[in-house]
Amino acid sequence: MKRSPRAAMNNVTYLFLRRMRVPLVLVILLYTISVFGLAVMPGVDSDGNPTEGMGLFHAFYVISYTATTIGFGELPNPYSTEQRIWMTLAIYLTVTGWSYAVVTVVGLLQEPAFQNALRGGRYARRIRNLKEPFYIVCGVGETGTLVCHGLDRLGMRFVVIDADADRIEQIKLENFYSDPPSVMADASQPATLTGAGLLSPLCRGVMALAVDDATNRAIAVTARLLRPHLPVMARVGDADTDHSRGAFGGDMVTNPFERFSTFLALAVARPERYRMGQILTGFPGDDLPEPHHPPRGHWIMCGYGRFGHGVREALTKAGNQVTVIDKLHYGEAGVDIQGTGTDSASLIKAGIENAVGIVAGNASDLKNLAIALVARDLKPDIFIVTRQNQLSNSTLFEAFHDDLCMQPSRIVAREFLALITTPLLARFRHEIRGASEKWSAELTDALTHLNGGYVPELWGVTINEQQAGAVVDAMRHQQWVNIGHLLVDPYDVSRAAKALVLMVARGEGGEILPTTGYQLEVGDQLLLASSPEARHRMELALNNLNVLHYVRTGREGGGGWVWHQLHNVKRRWIKSRQRHPLH
Repeated sequence: MKRSPRAAMNNVTYLFLRRMRVPLVLVILLYTISVFGLAVMPGVDSDGNPTEGMGLFHAFYVISYTATTIGFGELPNPYSTEQRIWMTLAIYLTVTGWSYAVVTVVGLLQEPAFQNALRGGRYARRIRNLKEPFYIVCGVGETGTLVCHGLDRLGMRFVVIDADADRIEQIKLENFYSDPPSVMADASQPATLTGAGLLSPLCRGVMALAVDDATNRAIAVTARLLRPHLPVMARVGDADTDHSRGAFGGDMVTNPFERFSTFLALAVARPERYRMGQILTGFPGDDLPEPHHPPRGHWIMCGYGRFGHGVREALTKAGNQVTVIDKLHYGEAGVDIQGTGTDSASLIKAGIENAVGIVAGNASDLKNLAIALVARDLKPDIFIVTRQNQLSNSTLFEAFHDDLCMQPSRIVAREFLALITTPLLARFRHEIRGASEKWSAELTDALTHLNGGYVPELWGVTINEQQAGAVVDAMRHQQWVNIGHLLVDPYDVSRAAKALVLMVARGEGGEILPTTGYQLEVGDQLLLASSPEARHRMELALNNLNVLHYVRTGREGGGGWVWHQLHNVKRRWIKSRQRHPLH
């Protein structure tokens, strides 16, 4: 379809020309009249004799400096009376004309439409200038902001879209390493997503984190039609929407309420497996999650909305008895007691004296804290689970010291970031879904020792020329490389690396927690957990022939004099740090 001239024209240029059409025409007309009149107006020479007019060129020159109030005087000769009369008229005409034009320009600059066009132009240029892979984040509420911070910490670029101007302004104030392109627009519109770089080969995925499910569904459908193989990660909140995930193309779809109710049931039935999952999907560098052992027995659920339905169902399936307290939904199936839980009477009626745990799951943080305070007063040893809706209330929840806190925004952010950084993680978790508590406890213990008490970094690598060039080259020369070679310190082979190979994926099959003797092949995909320093050293072994030779054989060779000298310096530095750890 042929584009109209207006569609092809830059929006800023179009708005400028449309608003400045009358002022520009007026200025041109006034200057033309002034120049033509002065050109034909008779003058006088230096002796006072009459002369013909000064001509168009000289008239244009005089009007140009006079109209701009520079004022070089009467050149080349004093003017005649006729010329002075005309110059007086020309001064008022031209000054009035360009003053009107300036006022119009100032008004145009203050117009919201023109400012939006300027911002849109800058935004479009920034998108075109992106030279690194990036993600499109649609919706920057609490969840979107957490996702953006996670991407930023991982060194990944992203583009922000939100229909709320306040959120766009707030995201600009966040402390990011790189300033992300952002725009206030409706992300459900295809033009918005294409303008954000959806069709760019550098776009690695779209995250639909808008407030309502309809917008997220529209984002997913647009991405699925325009970029069929592009990953789409969407948050859903409504149970009905959650049952129709086909519109999302089968990509990562997370219902935070459903996820937490599943986590809570898992924490009750299999606490070690629950903690292992928390570490695997945690933010690298965060404190390790505390062990939780929710008891089995009688539970009280306060609030029977989307979250309450999921928790009750999950706890019941885990073999627990659940009593539900709710005022708004009283009379519906599943609600046992009318009330809010903020008063002792409703909790006593629900049997708190015999309960082992209570869940405060309302949409109000203050109500949830009030329920928790009353429950602790009535039974100090009861296991308390709270739902925190706003991250800004973290100080209050930290002061209360609950046993387990549910944060919907953090659940979604952790799930999405884990999928982005380590695509193999979903496959790994699927493979270990039937793991025993003993096996989970052993893996959890190994993970806790990798990063000095913090959540380790999960990452993946494929044995190919781009990511493991040295390994591929060694295999071409019939030099085998196994898992054990990667799990030693490339600066000192007598020390183990702070790393763990969780899985090796080979075609449709794979190996969970492969042994040190597991031999690698070209095309293998590895899922690893390590400290950031161990990752850097392992990548060195994967891509440097000299380092790989050292970790394979334990001998320093094949690198020449310079490599030997550098390696000796590193070994001496490590030994000095071991002798003097405080320095």
